[in-house]
Formats: sequence, C-alpha cells, structure tokens
Amino acid sequence: MYRISHPTKKLKGAITLTASKSESNRALIIQALCRERFEIKNLALAQDTETLQQILLQSVKDSYSPEPYDVGAAGTTMRFLTAYFSTKLGTHILTGSDRMKKRPIGILVNALRQLGANIEYMEEEGYPPLKITGRSLKGGEIEMDGNVSSQFISALLLIAPELQNGLVIKFKGDVTSRPYINMTLNMMEEFRVYGMWHDCYVSVSKQSYHRKSEQDYEYQVEGDWSAASYWYALAALSKEVDFSIKGLRNPSMQGDSIVENIFPFFGVKTKFTDEGIHLTKTNVRDEHFGFDFSDCPDLAQTIAVVAGALKVPAFFNGLHTLRIKETDRIQALKNELYKFGVVVEILNDNSVKIDPSSFCKSDLPIQTYEDHRMAMAFATLAMYTDSVLIEDPEVVKKSYPNFWNDLKSVGFVVEEI
Repeated sequence: MYRISHPTKKLKGAITLTASKSESNRALIIQALCRERFEIKNLALAQDTETLQQILLQSVKDSYSPEPYDVGAAGTTMRFLTAYFSTKLGTHILTGSDRMKKRPIGILVNALRQLGANIEYMEEEGYPPLKITGRSLKGGEIEMDGNVSSQFISALLLIAPELQNGLVIKFKGDVTSRPYINMTLNMMEEFRVYGMWHDCYVSVSKQSYHRKSEQDYEYQVEGDWSAASYWYALAALSKEVDFSIKGLRNPSMQGDSIVENIFPFFGVKTKFTDEGIHLTKTNVRDEHFGFDFSDCPDLAQTIAVVAGALKVPAFFNGLHTLRIKETDRIQALKNELYKFGVVVEILNDNSVKIDPSSFCKSDLPIQTYEDHRMAMAFATLAMYTDSVLIEDPEVVKKSYPNFWNDLKSVGFVVEEI
C-alpha cells in the first residue's frame, strides 16, 4: 500500500509523458502484418504492450505452440491477438487472468467465424481461453451493434486487408467510441491501407500494409492522452499550476485528447507548445456538469473523482463498456467515492448521477480492484486532501508503469506502508 501526499498542493515543473498504449498496440499488429520492416519509436512501456510484443515475437518462432499464450489482464491484447491469429497458419491458445476469463469475447469470435475463422472455446462458451487454428479468411460483410467495444471493431479492421474479400462492418444503432475506430483507420492509412466510413458502415478492401518510402522511416508513438488526464486532474485539484507535459500533439489521433476541452470546466487551461502542452489555472464552474463518455470511457473515473472533490454535481452517460473492463468500474467508483461522502447513484448500465455535496476527507484506503485507472484516478486526491492511501499500487504497470516516479519528480511524497 502507498500513502500519497503533497506538501505544497502546488503543481509545478514538467514531465515527459508515457507513450500511448492504444497507439503502440495497433502499431505492433500492423508491424506484424506488414511485409516490409520498420521500427517503432517511443513504444509504450505498459505491461499490456510488452505482453503483446512478446507474444507476437514468440509466435513467429513457433506457429504450433502447445503452450498457451497468457495475456494476463490485457483486454486489448486478447482481442487483437484473437483476430491476428485467426489469419496466421498454425494453432495458438490464448488465455488470461481469472478476470479475463470473465470478460466476454463472443461478439468478436462470432464475427471472425462469419469471416471464416476456426476458433474454439476451451472452457466457458463466449469467454477465453480460446483455441485458434489460423487460415486464410474469406472476409466479406458482417453486422454488429454499434455500441460494442471499439476494441472488437479495431481488431477486425486491423486484419481486414488480409481477408480475401476485404471487410464490410454494418452497424446497428449509433457507433460508440468512434475516435478509437478512427485512430485505427488513421494508423492503417499511415501504412497505405485505406478504409472508408459510409453512413452506417465501414469498409476496407483487400490490400497490403506498406511502410512509407522515406529512407530510415520510423513510426513515432505519441504520448498517452489517457495518462495526461491524471495530470489534468491534479491541476484541477491543486492550489496553483505551472506545469508542462511533453510528448503530446495537436491534433492528436487519440480520442482522450478531448480532456483539453473538458477540464476548463474544472479550472484548467491548456496551451499547446512545440514540446507538448502547458497547464495553468482558471476559474472552476460550479454549476452541474453533464457529459456523454461514449467516445472516451477511460476518462470517466478520473473526472468523477475531480467532480466529487470540487463538489460539482454531475451526470455521466455513455458508460456501458465500463462494466466489462478490468473490473466493474461503475460499481468500483460507487464503492470508493462513498468513502469520501460522495454518493454515486447508478441509474442503469449506461448512466450515473453523482452527488458530491457531502464530500469529506477520508483515511480509508482505496481498493483498486486490479484496475490501473482506479489507482491513478484516486491518487489525484493527494493534491486536495492531507494524503490518500492506495492499495495494490503496482497495478499502474498495466498502462503507466512510471506513474509513481513521475509523481515523485514533481514533489509528491510516495511512501510504502
């Protein structure tokens, strides 16, 4: 357990932000599918990315491995590899943590089977572990609900140019997390594979990934805007702010870059620089905050904590995918914010109402539920209260392994107790 505190409650200095896990994982799959070699610079140090990279390297050496590949708690890695191995000759078994075995994957498996994939469930129907016998897939047209996880859709899009007849995904209903799908399409375009949005479907014809022709071409991964959200939260909860975050771009492919537009409500102003962004304080708006997180669900926990501490009543919508993350994030938020007197009313699987009127300091430790975002979101309260206790702090290695060291570098006291 860590005790986190900050003696001055002022956020000053600079950090170089960890690289984007989302972008890194897509780049690794494209690299594995591309017929021409290229280097990926600034690859994320996140455990999920390292796991994906190791499995891809090992699978090249042994296409008929009798031993399962264990993705641990890495959801993106499980989903991307399920699609990837479906197109590669050989037999591979994918498994994961106990929680991973409870995260549904049937939507993706059913879609891949329609495209010609040979995938078997080894334990419970609809859940990992999976036995995948890869082969050339015919591709074609499939239909999916628009509100499914964007990781399912991105996994399919990344292998689409490998399919004999390409891929058409028709969506039923509104498409959520569209920025993540656009990130996938934009990265594919970087390697000369072109997809197209239509009114209610997206299509990718049979093509081949190619690296750009410039001599010594390298793909450079941007810093992680999801990780930047914790620094925005710290800025919102601090007394003074004069802080720079290096490694971010404008414009960005990442949907979570919308934090720049959200946090003026909570008193944080963004200025873009040649190296990234610079944060300063502005006035907090004390009226009710409402937001639809369908396109950026990973920001919900962090903003819920900020709204609670600043006593800003809030209504959050677009949360349906949070139920099947590393934990049930909606219930986890309700449990942990209650320790600070903040009441989270779960209206349905998609929406919550936050009543922060009784926010108070608390000495109760924060349970992290094996969820990196719970640890980092609640750690930001160290800038607003005397200190905050975080259980199982090592969970941050899933996406931001240097988080605690970055806090120390700008004046936070991080004590193991």
